[in-house]
Amino acid sequence: MNTLGLIAVSLCVLMLSYRYYAAFLATKVLLLDPKRMTPAHQFNDGRDYHPTNKLVLFGHHFAAIAGAGPLIGPVLAAQYGWGPGAIWILVGAVFAGAVQDMIILWASVRQKGESLGQIAHNQVSSVSGWATMFAILFIMVVALAGLAIVVVHALKGSAWGSFAIIATIPIALLMGFWMFKFRPGDVKNATIIGVTLLVFSLIAGQWIANSSFAYLFSYSDKAWCVILPLYGFVAAVLPVWMLLSPRDYLSTYMKLGVVIMLAVGVVIVRPDLQMPMFTEYLGGGGPILPGPVWPYVCLTIMCGAISGFHSLIASGTTPKMIDTERELPAISYGAMVTEAFVAILALIAACSLHPGDYYHINIAPAKYTVVAAAAPGEKKVSPKYDAAALAAKFPKVPPTQDLTRLNSLVDEKEGIGGRPGGGVTLAVGMAAIFSKLPFMGGLMAFWYHFAIVFEAMFILTTIDAGTRVARFILQELLGAIHKPLGRTNWLPGTLGTSALISFCWGYLIFNNGIDIIWPMFGVANQLLGVLSLGIGTTLLLRYAPKRKYALVSFLPFCVLTATVLYGGYLNTTTFFKTDKPIPAVLTVAMLALVIIVIVDSFVQWAKILRGPEVRPRPVFGSDIVAGAA
Repeated sequence: MNTLGLIAVSLCVLMLSYRYYAAFLATKVLLLDPKRMTPAHQFNDGRDYHPTNKLVLFGHHFAAIAGAGPLIGPVLAAQYGWGPGAIWILVGAVFAGAVQDMIILWASVRQKGESLGQIAHNQVSSVSGWATMFAILFIMVVALAGLAIVVVHALKGSAWGSFAIIATIPIALLMGFWMFKFRPGDVKNATIIGVTLLVFSLIAGQWIANSSFAYLFSYSDKAWCVILPLYGFVAAVLPVWMLLSPRDYLSTYMKLGVVIMLAVGVVIVRPDLQMPMFTEYLGGGGPILPGPVWPYVCLTIMCGAISGFHSLIASGTTPKMIDTERELPAISYGAMVTEAFVAILALIAACSLHPGDYYHINIAPAKYTVVAAAAPGEKKVSPKYDAAALAAKFPKVPPTQDLTRLNSLVDEKEGIGGRPGGGVTLAVGMAAIFSKLPFMGGLMAFWYHFAIVFEAMFILTTIDAGTRVARFILQELLGAIHKPLGRTNWLPGTLGTSALISFCWGYLIFNNGIDIIWPMFGVANQLLGVLSLGIGTTLLLRYAPKRKYALVSFLPFCVLTATVLYGGYLNTTTFFKTDKPIPAVLTVAMLALVIIVIVDSFVQWAKILRGPEVRPRPVFGSDIVAGAA
């Protein structure tokens, strides 16, 4: 099948949903008021609460929510064919993901920028509040590990990509000081400076990779497992204006630019979808995802359809920075449907590869290569890609068609065969499309590394925001024990909680592979989506003009609940069978906490529905000081 039809259908669905469904939610269900004072103005402290330009905030929010899910999830789910992934992305984003993001952002803005756990405590019950906060903490650690492990596999041994990614940190710091200290409000010139330096760092990365300095930027997977948590710690401690906001804004230009380029490239090149619409692995037994298409297509494709992680950003950094409620639909629903389009493009890039090349790149060598144990005093040898061994282990997998040629074109010293995680697969697919554009022949290596940097920036911007949000949650919990720990402006508490969060998710990626981390991430992320939609349903039953409007969150809540409970059961049994007790125990703990909140929510819904439906209802967040923003 040609890709133009899929692109056209996707754009129509997403644009029409934003034009009509988002407007319905804003005007009929949530009753947004542009004159109401937002927390950014009410509690402006120049650190966490700070009114932010709409474009900059959209950039921050989009960069924070658009992590690995819309890029890697569709690539891994392509094992089932392009059909299941495309259907789930469009239906999930329009009726579940964007709805969740918009409701939770509205709730947090109306409640002084409170976190999801605080909202649950105040609006559902204290039981749900505490269970939600503990569940979120577990889920955040797993989610951050799931995001980071993709970067580890994409950047290990790549001096080109590593240099470009590291360079974005000082560039973002310069932009932050320029926009907020040197030339306050000068977004235009800061953007020019940042984008120019970013392009220069991408070009310089090739020179670094081929120079005698390459070893300074060529890190092993274990080294990245240490570097990334250290970065998360620093990003969680520094003020948002210094690193978090400008870096997210900078990466958004690259993200949106690449998305537009990829869309244009697909239209011009018109690659065929070589992967069939449905494969023989719908019932399970695949070499990448062993489970059946349901629930695993919904668990694998997260951020592109619905992601519980989004609710933490929507009740974390973004509500503390939004200038007026008028901007809420664009920043929440608009960012979500933009991310869904990114997921469709990632799916196209992966499925445009020959199926044999797709599998040989994306199947972990550990699944088919047996490596002898290292002798005492010798370094342990990692399993390497072996086409013959793969064919013997997975006889149904088609032979490669262009892998040898692609490997020489991308100029990656460690090769692209047997690089699991989806990041390399996506980069090869994107580079193959870009290199077929007019005047782009011979630039396959540049576009491959460009795509690797693009993916890593997508993910790292979510890691820095996610670590910060997890720090907020841990401080809320510890504040009940020692009040100073609950203050986000108390430096010892900030340093201690940031270090603890970074260590926990760093421990997971250091000791587990992507075959363990990603299934955990999928269940954890979607469990958080269940919590968010359940809390949103409670809010709509209480405060929406009509109780029937609660169906906009209740229906996706039901679908997602059935999906993640079944997926959690499958994961737990697998982890215990493969002697992975920590992932198994974490999964059971998350499931138990979410079930507590689900049961408590049903109790609260029954109480609300038994009561009279009096009109007019109180305006949610009436304790927020009103006034022109």
